[in-house]
Amino acid sequence: MALVSELTERAFAARRQRDWDQLDALVRTVQGRGLRRLMPEQIAQLSPLYRDVCADLSRAQGSRYSAPLIDYLQGLTAAAHTVLYGYGRGRWVLPGVAGGGLRLALDAFPRAVRRHWVAMVIAFLLFFVPFFFGLFATLNDPSFAVRIVPEEMLRPLVQAYKEGFDSGRGAGLDAAMAGFYVNNNVGIALRCFATGFFFGVGSAFYLVENGLVTGAIMGYVAANGAGDNILTFVVGHGSLELGAIVLAGGAGLSLGWSIVAPGDRTRVASLQATARSVVTIVLGAAVMLFMAAAVEGFWSSSSLPALVKRSVGALMFVLVMAYIVFAGRGSGAAAAAERAERADRWT
Repeated sequence: MALVSELTERAFAARRQRDWDQLDALVRTVQGRGLRRLMPEQIAQLSPLYRDVCADLSRAQGSRYSAPLIDYLQGLTAAAHTVLYGYGRGRWVLPGVAGGGLRLALDAFPRAVRRHWVAMVIAFLLFFVPFFFGLFATLNDPSFAVRIVPEEMLRPLVQAYKEGFDSGRGAGLDAAMAGFYVNNNVGIALRCFATGFFFGVGSAFYLVENGLVTGAIMGYVAANGAGDNILTFVVGHGSLELGAIVLAGGAGLSLGWSIVAPGDRTRVASLQATARSVVTIVLGAAVMLFMAAAVEGFWSSSSLPALVKRSVGALMFVLVMAYIVFAGRGSGAAAAAERAERADRWT
């Protein structure tokens, strides 16, 4: 049987090698130089060749061909994937930035989120179910928050939000607080992601913990008469900050699941394949957190009317959701990439 399998693998590789070599040559030409190095007919060949090599990889894994062949196809697929994500329509590429940094932000990031949508939904529930539980439990009984968060931390928050932000804050304090928010929020998101390596359990724990703590704090402040002020403060940056934490947690869950259920791959190969896309999610979440820190430090604490802040916050939520759901669709390369990825998506 082993001899038959080896002969079948050789025949498969011999039949497909020409297309693999052609795709490899195209990828090497594009990397670091852009699509302008290719002729129009070569550009048209990229998507079909990429789809075919994804199908070849799936067949090789399903037939349990040798590790060297599977590793070769995984590497070729990853390189072609990067080219399709990083270049595509030339007007989005930043010269001198490998893969096109702006393209990564506008295209690859939301596609990676959608690729791991199941993990993102689970992360959303793990954060917001405890959040609302903590919020309503504390509104019903303010002492609930004290069991979760030290009272010496809660009292200053109540005092600060009771005073409100009618007079704003000094520019120096705004900058200092923005730096604090970056450090604090990035640390939370990194824990939600990095601990996913432990079979996803760490990510789940930190999502639940942060959701519960956040809800309890907001409930405690609201129960002490400052609910309108904390809502006005949070609404401006909440969609970016909380959204980034959920996305980072979802990336951690995906990472953990790739180890728990590797499918036809080895656990190491499954982890490597998943890491390529979840790293894109983490980078995007980091950008969202920096944006949230800027909004929180300079906008949320400003003396602008509450109606303006809440209206802009609602608009920000709509824009973030629309970006995640719709960005990166439409182009031929985007459609080809998403179709090819469906075989590799965990559900």
